[in-house]
Amino acid sequence: MKIGRLLRDRVLCAGLAVAFGAFALTFRGPRERFWQRMTFTGLGLGTLALLAEPELRRTRVKSQDIWQGLGSAMLLYGVFHIGDRLARRILPSGATEIESIYDLRALRPRPEIAARLAVVIGPAEELFWRGLVQARLMRMYGKWPGMVAATVAYGGAHVVTGNLALIGAATVAGAFWGLLSAMKVPTATLIVSHVAWDVVIFLVAPTVPERGMRPRLQSHSTPRPVGMTPV
Repeated sequence: MKIGRLLRDRVLCAGLAVAFGAFALTFRGPRERFWQRMTFTGLGLGTLALLAEPELRRTRVKSQDIWQGLGSAMLLYGVFHIGDRLARRILPSGATEIESIYDLRALRPRPEIAARLAVVIGPAEELFWRGLVQARLMRMYGKWPGMVAATVAYGGAHVVTGNLALIGAATVAGAFWGLLSAMKVPTATLIVSHVAWDVVIFLVAPTVPERGMRPRLQSHSTPRPVGMTPV
């Protein structure tokens, strides 16, 4: 894979630099304002994708996108139930890392988190990572090398968290949606899939039972880096 091609695409290079920087600030900033930062990151990356790829502006969700998106989200949900069990067995701190991700549910009211995921964060991630990054990488290097490169970039953006379970989850989810994108599944379907998966696995039916969740975090606790987030 020739790096020169990538460097010649200034929009893509700048976008990746902004994304990695924004993810670092989002994940490592004060925990209590995590969702606000994540929303601003989504707004920025989603806007960049819409400006750089005009065809994304024509994205409209149709009934077919809803059913296909929900179906693919449930398939990925099943994969993650298996992955949850494996992570707990393979990774020394797997259980702790997974439960730490769910601690973020206590930072804001759940209806508000669901709205942020559905209106901004989920759609923005698909517009940017698949609609802009993967689309351009596939044009440069071919369908499958481009898909793999985009998946690596998506997982790599989460390395700053230092959470192996989260990095693995992001990479698997990125590969799943990346594969669908490479197979020409519409962006609208990917957005529905991403939003549905985020809301279900994080708020509706998490892989960690409610009784296994940690006590609600107090707003007056000392801020600390997040290092965790839903994909």
